[in-house]
Amino acid sequence: MLPGGGEKDQRKWRSLGNALQLEEGSSGPGTAARPRRTVAGPRAVVAGVMWLPGLVVVVVVLLGSARREAAAEESPVDFLPLEFSLGKFKTILLNRTIPTEAVLRNIASNVTVVIFQIHTHRKNVTISFDKKPSVNNSATGVDRGLVSLLRPQQSVCTWYLRAVDADQVPSTAVSLSYTGKDPIPGGCNLEFALEIDPNIYLEYNLVETHIKFAPANLGYPRGTNPPSCDSGIGQDTRWRLGYDIYQYFLPENDLSETAFVSHMRKMSEVQDIVANGIRMMTLSSEDKTDLYFSSLPGQGVIYNVVVRDPLWNTSAAYVPIHTYACNLNAAVDNCSSLKRLSTKVFFTTLAVLSLFVCFFGHRFWKTELFFMGFIFMAFFFFILITRTADLHYDVNLGLTALAGVVGGLLLVLYWWRFGIVFLCMLVVGLELGFLVAATMFFTPLGDYKVFQDDAVFWVTFCCFALMVPVVLVGCPRVLNILACGIIGSYTVVLAAACYLYTSLSYIGIDLLRRILSDDFRRAYSSVPFQPNDFILLAVWAMLAIGGITVQLRRERSEAPFPPHPYQLWKQERERRITNILDPSHHVPPLRERIFSKLSQVKDLFHKEQLAGERTPLLL
Repeated sequence: MLPGGGEKDQRKWRSLGNALQLEEGSSGPGTAARPRRTVAGPRAVVAGVMWLPGLVVVVVVLLGSARREAAAEESPVDFLPLEFSLGKFKTILLNRTIPTEAVLRNIASNVTVVIFQIHTHRKNVTISFDKKPSVNNSATGVDRGLVSLLRPQQSVCTWYLRAVDADQVPSTAVSLSYTGKDPIPGGCNLEFALEIDPNIYLEYNLVETHIKFAPANLGYPRGTNPPSCDSGIGQDTRWRLGYDIYQYFLPENDLSETAFVSHMRKMSEVQDIVANGIRMMTLSSEDKTDLYFSSLPGQGVIYNVVVRDPLWNTSAAYVPIHTYACNLNAAVDNCSSLKRLSTKVFFTTLAVLSLFVCFFGHRFWKTELFFMGFIFMAFFFFILITRTADLHYDVNLGLTALAGVVGGLLLVLYWWRFGIVFLCMLVVGLELGFLVAATMFFTPLGDYKVFQDDAVFWVTFCCFALMVPVVLVGCPRVLNILACGIIGSYTVVLAAACYLYTSLSYIGIDLLRRILSDDFRRAYSSVPFQPNDFILLAVWAMLAIGGITVQLRRERSEAPFPPHPYQLWKQERERRITNILDPSHHVPPLRERIFSKLSQVKDLFHKEQLAGERTPLLL
């Protein structure tokens, strides 16, 4: 239907359409024919007019977007720079596309070095001197910093910050200043990419954490040449510098970013590091600048180094670095899922038995022997299978449990057949001695450098372990009750460690690490002692004291140990044979009783046969 209401109007539109489709000129004789030019009909004209503004808008938008993208690639949009003040932390959000410019102004004339550092919880960021970072002018990581050496009359410093793997990465940054007499962290770097590298580099696995850093250099005024790093070893060279290694533990079982930011600020400046950190050791310039510590998966730890100049009594701090000894970004096997279900099942089941042994072990002697034999065999079998076979952890744990059951049954069988108390007490006493020795090396005593020698460590450890059974060999009942209370209660603590974080579990873990890893001897074993540990230590002590007290009071009027089971069995058998009046004398032999029971079971599966018609008896 053409536009227009009446038939007359429709005829007009048709005439107009036919006229528009005619040739422009006549094609009669004497006239050259011209190409025909067709014109769209009125409906197409109206539709084209209606769509034309929309098409224009779309084209304009696309062209504008393309121009903006090209302009962004050629010259990124310049945002206002972030103004920093010396010693003041600032929280910023970083992205990948456009670097954030950080500016420090009004630097005092006595300042010769400025260290700018940035920290993130889990995502890598890049800090550089230029907008386009390169290997020699930038550093990338979660805890990184750069050293700016100031020229004469310079009062402004600029750095550029950019996220690496994600957008909107929260980070905290700070700039710290040092004078001409302060040492320069990383000033004698010969190993890493930066010319002056104040960063600490960290690597970890489940056993140990490795940190390393570049040596420092002496400070010097602006506009002068830096002191040579290898010109000599006198007191006027960098060899007079000393390094204090500090460690700081974050709150237990707290993986939040808020806790990380608040505690990282306590380990950035020298005064705060000394006030809050734990000084692990002091190195001289002759010592290697790489160190090893025991890993604590799931526990946040911050490391930093303070370099000191004894001649001028000055100091400076490196850029602190943190680790959780696990992957915060992983979807599986991350820091929040370290406790395996198999471990929980294993230790929870063992804790139920150990709690019974803690209070009733000496009275139920065979149950205690099974428990002690289980631990003895499982411990050594786990070491053997871990060192010789590369199996999955759950498989190792399952085989260890099976070996423990066999060990417990063997110890019970040995007691039943031979009944020698001394050998049973030797096993029990060695287990208690191992726990006592492991606890001794869990204290700061184990961090002495002399114990990094395997020979010294194991001789000392064996002396501690053998001291317990040797001292108490004359009182086997007391030795047994002590072992029941102490070992049984500690197993309960190990089970609790499967559900909440505690450092007490590392009494046994560090001993296993020393046995299984040849390199663990070089690691310093330091763990936090926080509220969870105090609570579980009190639980351990109360359970041990309660179990020992209950058993000593109950058993003081009883025989020290039960009689020999095999001898009792032989005496009972002889009595039944010789005494015909004893009802047990007429009991059939075991073989006949077994066959009788089997025949009764077979009769249950036989179908009853019909006997035919039955006629009652006549009287």
